[in-house]
Amino acid sequence: MISYIYQLPDWPDFSWDSGTLAKQLAAVRLRQGQLIGRMQALGFPQQEEAVLTSLTEEVLKSSEIEGEKLDRDAVRSSLARRLGIDAGALPSADRNVEGIVEMMLDATQKFKAELTAERLFGWHASLFPTGRSNMKKITVGAWRDTSAGPMQVVSGDYGRERVHYEAPIAEKLAAETKAFLAWYNTEENIDPIIKAAIAHLWFVTIHPFEDGNGRIARAIADMSLARSEGIPQRFYSMSAQIRAERKTYYDMLESTQKGDLDITRWLEWFLGCLDRAFSGAEAILAAVLDKAEFWKRHAAARINDRQRNMLNHLLDGFEGKLTSSKWATIEKCSPDTALRDIQDLVKQGILAKDEGGGRSTSYSLVLA
Repeated sequence: MISYIYQLPDWPDFSWDSGTLAKQLAAVRLRQGQLIGRMQALGFPQQEEAVLTSLTEEVLKSSEIEGEKLDRDAVRSSLARRLGIDAGALPSADRNVEGIVEMMLDATQKFKAELTAERLFGWHASLFPTGRSNMKKITVGAWRDTSAGPMQVVSGDYGRERVHYEAPIAEKLAAETKAFLAWYNTEENIDPIIKAAIAHLWFVTIHPFEDGNGRIARAIADMSLARSEGIPQRFYSMSAQIRAERKTYYDMLESTQKGDLDITRWLEWFLGCLDRAFSGAEAILAAVLDKAEFWKRHAAARINDRQRNMLNHLLDGFEGKLTSSKWATIEKCSPDTALRDIQDLVKQGILAKDEGGGRSTSYSLVLA
């Protein structure tokens, strides 16, 4: 019985209706070019900030899709250090964060390099530095084997599980991955954006690893998108948009994997999602420009290192409300020093006290 596309006789001979996609692809290509042009017209510091913000979102949201929440400051710190960008005093990252960042930068900074099994094994090892996924020991840096049993995507309570997808058996992975890598490294007659969409679908359908397949599939798509632009800088986050459309993303994957080899609907969804990711980049651009304008406006202000670091935290999307106790914890100073720092910024008109008082006193940036 045939249940999934990889069981079809002509697998993996994908087809699609180019006429149906032509107008949408042209529009996405136009927006892509316009966005890259606008970002590259920024000053160098603003470009660096846009790249750092976009990559931070990419790493955070790709992990969130899989239910893993990373520390934003740790991700930003790891990226900034590896890219040689001054991001102020940020916390060091643990090995888990460092590994995800390593994979993402290898994919996007070295987008011209051949994609090989060894490279994928390295990415996988970076994702799981302890050899475990949560508490479970897994095979790391190699394709899954028969010991893992059937590779299934399931939901529901124990005893009432629903199988959304079951991947090819482990014995077929050598041939499946060889065919995928050969196509990825040699096929040049497909628009690079279409190729990114196919590569994402194909890899996650093979599901060659015990865990981490979704994150690696999205890294491969990002690598393909970098190839389509010919630059290593990332100015938007596809994973952030997929995270926003998570249910639709999984529903589309499931229906495509249970359909036939005409993947026009998957490609339409991917192009639409990418287009919406470009809209998200407009918000990143606006935040970068607002940050630059803020520091220009306060260029003559008397600001110490602790204050500068915390103001950058607020400008970069500080989670929750700023209180003197949070300031003291982040800046590793006494509560009295934190309060003096805050009161000084209030006097200069840079911070304002929020409504409320007492022990719950909080502060916000004055942006106008």
